[in-house]
Amino acid sequence: MYKLTTWFLAIRPKTLSLSMTPVLVGSTLAWVDACDCNLIVFLITLGTALAIQVGTNLYNDAVDFERGTDTPNRLGPKRVTAQGWMNGAIIKRGALLSFSAAFIGGVYLTWIGGWPILILGVLSLVAGFAYTGGAKPIAYSPSGELFVLIFFGLAAVMGSYYLQTGNVSASSAYIGVAIGLLASAVMLVNNYRDLDTDRQCGKLTLVHYLERRQSRVLFGILLTLPFLLPMVLQQTRAWLVVGALPISLYLILRFVREPPGQGFNTILAQTVQLQLAYGALLSAGLLLST
Repeated sequence: MYKLTTWFLAIRPKTLSLSMTPVLVGSTLAWVDACDCNLIVFLITLGTALAIQVGTNLYNDAVDFERGTDTPNRLGPKRVTAQGWMNGAIIKRGALLSFSAAFIGGVYLTWIGGWPILILGVLSLVAGFAYTGGAKPIAYSPSGELFVLIFFGLAAVMGSYYLQTGNVSASSAYIGVAIGLLASAVMLVNNYRDLDTDRQCGKLTLVHYLERRQSRVLFGILLTLPFLLPMVLQQTRAWLVVGALPISLYLILRFVREPPGQGFNTILAQTVQLQLAYGALLSAGLLLST
């Protein structure tokens, strides 16, 4: 029996807030707009989003090792399959179990939200597999950051909002983009760190095409644009997100100055934390606006 700590490492717990934050913010906006929020729907939405991310992370762990992308000497955090701590087939079964849990949650959410949620759920599950699976994986192309923007931003925020209100709004779309941009920045950090080893195994990400200099510019854009969000929202307390701006500026400065290497593991973790802080401040601002 494999240790729980090994499974814990495999699901990449430090990144799981990427799927939690958009559900929290989308549901908070729904509560502010509709003055109501179904707690059961919220919890199942949160659990389903987490299950999809966990399944994606596990499948990525196994497949990246099989493709030769992840080795015991990778710059990023250790991967359990590459380290030989767990068999890839076991990891894939764990991914299937997680995707199955997401499917079960999706059935309930489809009953609540109808065919739009059915379509979104199917696309999310397919995208979770296609991220590193199939002949042309998303993660091995320049579309990885766009994938994250859509599914960890727009789809998650607007889907959560729709499940609570039965409709979508311009505000949910704006917020979805803001949250998604910060999530995309996490992907960019990961690909920037691994650029050299990714190229060796044919993993040609957006950073490969932009090169390092333009990637640094893009990182700055991804971490500053979300702070323009309060200018397009009616809720004036949304300006609370500015409290996270110093963290953003610090990360931009560090990203520019840090030489490629393991130092980017810390930058990646802190970028995840930035998105969580931004989402928490935004949610608090929205609640205080009522």
